[in-house]
Amino acid sequence: MLNIKVLGSGCTNCLNLEKLCREVTSENRIDAVIEKVTDLREIMGYGIMSTPGLVMNGKVVSSGKLPTKATLTHWMMDAVAQENN
Repeated sequence: MLNIKVLGSGCTNCLNLEKLCREVTSENRIDAVIEKVTDLREIMGYGIMSTPGLVMNGKVVSSGKLPTKATLTHWMMDAVAQENN
């Protein structure tokens, strides 16, 4: 199961990233838990200085931008593949 954390205070890009993660996991039938993290200390604990941040299986994959749907799909598929190896 893929563990996804969307890090951010609730800005438009943070909300859009969470929505995009839900779309991609649903469309690709990816078994995932998506968590929204708004606690500033926890966000900074990942080394994120600019939101939105995206963490998959404990690894920061993006910060400070909203990835395209294609890029996000690629990252998720890679994370699932690594999880299965």
